[in-house]
Amino acid sequence: MGTLKIERVGGLAGFGLPGSKVQSSGEQSISALSAADQASVEALFQNPPPQEEQQRDTFRYRITRSVKGKKQTVEVPESAVPIALKACVSDKLIPPD
Repeated sequence: MGTLKIERVGGLAGFGLPGSKVQSSGEQSISALSAADQASVEALFQNPPPQEEQQRDTFRYRITRSVKGKKQTVEVPESAVPIALKACVSDKLIPPD
């Protein structure tokens, strides 16, 4: 079924944004998700929540999957992301250049 790449961006530290010293990301096998979580993820790709103006210091999640050799990415508010996807994200410090 494939793997999802999940990135958490924004927040107080601006995680994952240009100039950030912290990267928050993870991967999750689609087949390891419950049927309900698989349906929730599919719904995010089929009908993403409207892009509302982001509030200060809130997180958004960028979820990427590969379908028939093409990458698809959706960026959604934290409230729309299943807990199983949030749980696979970990923070990493980016070494200085």
